[in-house]
Amino acid sequence: MQMDHLAPPGLLSAAGELRMPFSDTVKYCILGISVSLLLLALAILAWQTFRCCAKTNTTYTRQETLNNDLLYSDEKSKAESNYSGAPSTKVKDVSKEVRRLSRCLSQPSCPSAEHDQKDRDMGEQADIKKVEGLLKNSQTRSLQLFVKLRLMREGLEGLGVESCKEAEGTAPSLWTVLHEWQTRIVKGSCNPLFGDQFSCVLKDLKELHQIRIRMEVRDFDKFSRHTVLGEVKFSLGHLNNYPVELHENLQIPQKDLVGEVLLSLKFLPTSQRLEVGLLKIRTALNEISSNTALYARISVQCNNCKLRHQKTAAVARCLVTVFNEVFIFSLPELPLEQCKILVSVYETRSTKKSTKYLIGQMTVGKEKTVEDEHWSLMMHSVRQPIAKWHGLLI
Repeated sequence: MQMDHLAPPGLLSAAGELRMPFSDTVKYCILGISVSLLLLALAILAWQTFRCCAKTNTTYTRQETLNNDLLYSDEKSKAESNYSGAPSTKVKDVSKEVRRLSRCLSQPSCPSAEHDQKDRDMGEQADIKKVEGLLKNSQTRSLQLFVKLRLMREGLEGLGVESCKEAEGTAPSLWTVLHEWQTRIVKGSCNPLFGDQFSCVLKDLKELHQIRIRMEVRDFDKFSRHTVLGEVKFSLGHLNNYPVELHENLQIPQKDLVGEVLLSLKFLPTSQRLEVGLLKIRTALNEISSNTALYARISVQCNNCKLRHQKTAAVARCLVTVFNEVFIFSLPELPLEQCKILVSVYETRSTKKSTKYLIGQMTVGKEKTVEDEHWSLMMHSVRQPIAKWHGLLI
């Protein structure tokens, strides 16, 4: 038996009030208007986007057109100025002029024309032209040749370092580097042609017999480990007429004595340490300057193991520069099959842009078959410092 429960009259009246009094036709019209407004808004958005893109493209096009017009007008004005006259069909041989300009561009310094005659009697000029007859080191790597020149003057007499004595048994003289130059690099040629010129001014022509030029032919290396293939040395005192063109054969490189170093060595076997003392450095001075200072860089290599290098403090340069500094290096375990001590002396000047300039280097140490005298004295007198003079070479 089913019973129908009637809702209260109040609820029926509220539900009747919630019904929309619009017909279906009105509802579809409102929906159509809404869709039309949405499509209109999308169309306006698309139109504004198109206008923005078109405006940007027009701006770039106008800018490029303006730049092209400016470039064209500039080139046109240059062309009109260069070719304002009647056209010419004359052919000119400029090979000699090109060679002359290439030499002038490669030289680091050229004296002015007004000073040429004034400095002719007081000046010296070197012209590096050509190197011939070099053999290639390897087929896989071509030569990169350049020439390093040093103008050197003979100065003080050395102290008679045994390793630097001349054949007659006399003490050699100390040399001073007055000027240093370097030619351009010529790649891939066993007969390089340079054409570089270098000049300097000499104060006293009476010292020509004490001055010589040293030229080294080197193979360039990007890590500054240049290979010296040969050298030529000649004294200016033997040159009577100028200019002189020389053809010399390359000789085996021989370093020059530019100073002497008083070095102290001490070996401590228990702690396996080496004490290197840099006491004094003696060099020949060109001129005394308060802006010049010396410092040394000491590096030790034992059993193919390179130890950390150490540097001295910069000391004002004089004839005998005193350092009195001791540096300690921890050596690898015995036996010491090979040990090398390298001392590099540098000059610094506060008035120049370059921070350092190599004066010279000296080495002392032990090989498997040969042993330096200073090293032998140190090993025979352990725990005792042994001092000895060594030649500073370049």
